[in-house]
Amino acid sequence: MLTIILATAAAVGWLVMKATTVRAELEAAAELLPRLKADILADRKDGALATASELRSHTASAKAAVDDPLWNIAVAIPWVGPNFSAASELARSADDVANLGLMPIVNVYDTLDWDRLLPGSKESNLEPIRSASSTVTSAANAIRLSTERLNAIDTGSLIPQIERPLTQARTELNSVRDALDVAADVTRLAPGMLGSDSPRKYLVLIQNNAEIRASGGIPGALAVLTADKGKLTLGTRSSAGALGTFVPPVQVDQEQTNAYSVRLGKYMQDVNLTPDFPTSASTAKTMWERGTGESVDGVISIDPVALGYILDATGPIQLTGDEVPGARTSLPKQLTGANVVKTLMSDVYTNITDPKAQDQYFATVSGEVFGALASGKSDPKKLIDGISKGAAERRIAIWSSHRDEQDKIANHTVSGSVSGPSVSPAQFGVYFNDGTGAKMDYYVKRSVQLVQVCPVDGYNQVKVRITSTNTAPADAATSLPAYVTGNGAFGVPPGQVQTNIVAYGPTQSQIESAVQDGKKVPFAANFHAKRPVGSVTSLLAPGQSTTIEFTFGKIVQHTDPELVVTPTTESVKNVALPTQQETCNSGQ
Repeated sequence: MLTIILATAAAVGWLVMKATTVRAELEAAAELLPRLKADILADRKDGALATASELRSHTASAKAAVDDPLWNIAVAIPWVGPNFSAASELARSADDVANLGLMPIVNVYDTLDWDRLLPGSKESNLEPIRSASSTVTSAANAIRLSTERLNAIDTGSLIPQIERPLTQARTELNSVRDALDVAADVTRLAPGMLGSDSPRKYLVLIQNNAEIRASGGIPGALAVLTADKGKLTLGTRSSAGALGTFVPPVQVDQEQTNAYSVRLGKYMQDVNLTPDFPTSASTAKTMWERGTGESVDGVISIDPVALGYILDATGPIQLTGDEVPGARTSLPKQLTGANVVKTLMSDVYTNITDPKAQDQYFATVSGEVFGALASGKSDPKKLIDGISKGAAERRIAIWSSHRDEQDKIANHTVSGSVSGPSVSPAQFGVYFNDGTGAKMDYYVKRSVQLVQVCPVDGYNQVKVRITSTNTAPADAATSLPAYVTGNGAFGVPPGQVQTNIVAYGPTQSQIESAVQDGKKVPFAANFHAKRPVGSVTSLLAPGQSTTIEFTFGKIVQHTDPELVVTPTTESVKNVALPTQQETCNSGQ
């Protein structure tokens, strides 16, 4: 008996020692991740390689600790077995990530010269990106498999010492997986889309958030960007107004026509009344080609906030003051990431009264920003960060007319899609469309919040709460330029702001009601890509606020709800607020 007790105690001691080793080695590896990220961002190639090697050493030690006969026996023991099994998966996944994911990526990164790879004023050798594609794709697949293994572990019977690091690892791996999926598709798409095989032309829509549209703002300024072996040049510049009215309208599917009217296909200014960028882009391409006779390979959308992100990387642009004849001299001669938004969405209307001249100034400034980008003088890391931030905030969207490219773009947020692989199962969307016919949205502050309501009859419920405030001065009707207020041209009193507020729920859900400031109100109900769509129109005088709540019921999705909003002049984090959870009784 004593022998059995001693043997058992020795086995337990051995397992405790192994578990301590696993924890210590994985913690050490986790502590190296911030250093690895810093090394990469600072372009310290030798440091990144050394850090990655050190990290791999720790994960190898953790994996060796669980590859033990006694440990494998412990996995089969009731009660404690799931904890040993989870720890094994954690250690093996960490080692796979280090060897099959991080090390190959660091090695590929070490071979790339970002200053020469980024688009600019000269041709670039894009082959290193193409060559890196298989390595990045393999690394992405390895991390995806590791993530799926960890996500499959049932945490219900795990002790906190195992459950906490497992949850943390899941979160971190999900983030890394998403980033590598993007990187893999970029390496496959970038060479061709930047003209490595033949020149490409893209119609650029500069969205002005001062007159809000579902995907950002009215596409007043237009330009054609040519990419030829990485060399960027800006060609034809025009405006949406210059293209006029399209009769007959460009054909758009009936669902979206029902929700947003035939204006989608009649006016370039209204192609993005729909939040679905592939629809807006394909319609804009047809309009441009019909109106100008110039063919394009795709469409890029960007707003002034994202232009500011680019200026943060390129540095300021200088203006001569002669961009628009008759413009007041109080417009800044130097535009930076800090002042470009206010200049383009507010000051320009005070200083330039002619709408055509306003569009001309907008197009000129946008052209100067793209010129700075094409000069190749930008900070590569800041530029990548700025473009990534703009895409994540849905301020930059891309559509390709080449089907194989668009199929890959559709997997990512930058596609601007309301359906398909880039849309989470429980996505809610809130989009704004100007009804004033002016530039008053610069003065409207908005916030959107999801409220998870107690389930009804076994189905989830979510309220979508939208608060809007008109911050324009009390005398806006007379103190603001007529072009900003609209001067009542479309039936909205000067100084007031009319907005069509559109809410999307997940597929198969239902819109139960709409409530404005505590009172039920009628709403227009439609469907788009099997998602329920509700819309309510608000009218705000200066200083006035309103809160509208859409209640969505019969929600069958059990994943956490995700919120997507129209990018406005404000920071997205100030508009899209964290989800709120309603307290439910135990019987609910």
